[in-house]
Amino acid sequence: MTPFNRALVLPAALLLAGGIVAVSLPASSRAATTTTTLCNSQSAPVGGGAYTIGNNEWGSGDPECITTDGSAGFRVANSSIAKTRVGAPGGYPAIYKGCHWGACTPGSGLPVKVSNIHAGTVTTSWSTSQPGGSNVYNVAYDIWFNQTPTTSGAPNGTELMIWLNHHGPKHPYGHKVASTVRIGGRGYNVWFGRARQGWNTVSYTMTTGTASVRKLDLHALVADAVSRGYISRSWYLIGVEAGFELWQGGAGLATKSFSVKVAGGGTPSPSLTPTSPTSPSPSPTPSPSATPSSSPTPTPSPNISLQAISPNPPTSGTSANVTLDFKNTGSTMASNLTLVTEILNSAGTVVGSQSQTGRNVAPQQTLNLSYAWTAASPAGTYTIEGLVQDASGKTLEHAQVGTVTVQ
Repeated sequence: MTPFNRALVLPAALLLAGGIVAVSLPASSRAATTTTTLCNSQSAPVGGGAYTIGNNEWGSGDPECITTDGSAGFRVANSSIAKTRVGAPGGYPAIYKGCHWGACTPGSGLPVKVSNIHAGTVTTSWSTSQPGGSNVYNVAYDIWFNQTPTTSGAPNGTELMIWLNHHGPKHPYGHKVASTVRIGGRGYNVWFGRARQGWNTVSYTMTTGTASVRKLDLHALVADAVSRGYISRSWYLIGVEAGFELWQGGAGLATKSFSVKVAGGGTPSPSLTPTSPTSPSPSPTPSPSATPSSSPTPTPSPNISLQAISPNPPTSGTSANVTLDFKNTGSTMASNLTLVTEILNSAGTVVGSQSQTGRNVAPQQTLNLSYAWTAASPAGTYTIEGLVQDASGKTLEHAQVGTVTVQ
């Protein structure tokens, strides 16, 4: 997922107040089942308190709710979210174990220092139901790393996502940095994006989509992210989360079962009723990959801010002057950079691009780069994105910075 503050608040009391509805269904031959409905950003402990679920509709005001019977699962009951053109999803209904923005589940075994994550240390199983139709969503783990064992706010390390599947044209935040790599016995594409909220995002998308994983071992994926310089071995895994990023609809999506098992670790004493949110950690299957012998710590990256000047609306086939400002907001020289301007259509396909290599940007200097783009067809809104890459091709910054409307 994209790096955004997903605040899971308002722990549920089984009341008819605040939009939280508890419904006692008719008793079966054994016992009655209680269904709890959560809307907006409401959350509730489930699975005997071992997990927390949250509706987490952080990017939309449209009606959208989930239901749970108190076990470690939930279902998207209704959703009118419609954010299919560009940008972030409308919400991320999810279940988690560990800590998210200071809200922790009790006895989770987290945090675990990255250097202590070996085969079998953190494993997870997850089974889902995935509807088709016009729904646009992903099915993704969201795993959070912090530079210290605890945080009362946003993590300051890295967000690691694992996309089991997706429906619709969306792709992970950032830029694809590797294709069809084998990690822990599975094939993945790797994406990386540098966010402005204080953490970076690395996403692993399964090359063959699935509705479930069993005993997925996080070790191999974490080791790969460490080897790429995206996570430091001195940081801590603080939470594992699993859910659905919703761009359009999503009713019928369900987590049928979910579990995370942690061997060792666990410093904080989390509370059952959190006041602010955290993320859970997926449980992977032991992989043959070995933990890197050295501990590659990410080298300081240039601080480059991006800003676009959207052109006047062109007509298809005519030239539009798309201008991007690349500013070095840091205190050191940014050397030998590749600066890229991309235009994407509503399906996320690049329909125009320009790159300049070997560029140096002094502290506080702004490079103003123009791209004469021949407007594509059909008419509609196209997204302007900027990328900054180092000499090795690693993406340091990738952001959506504007739009251009083709008439």
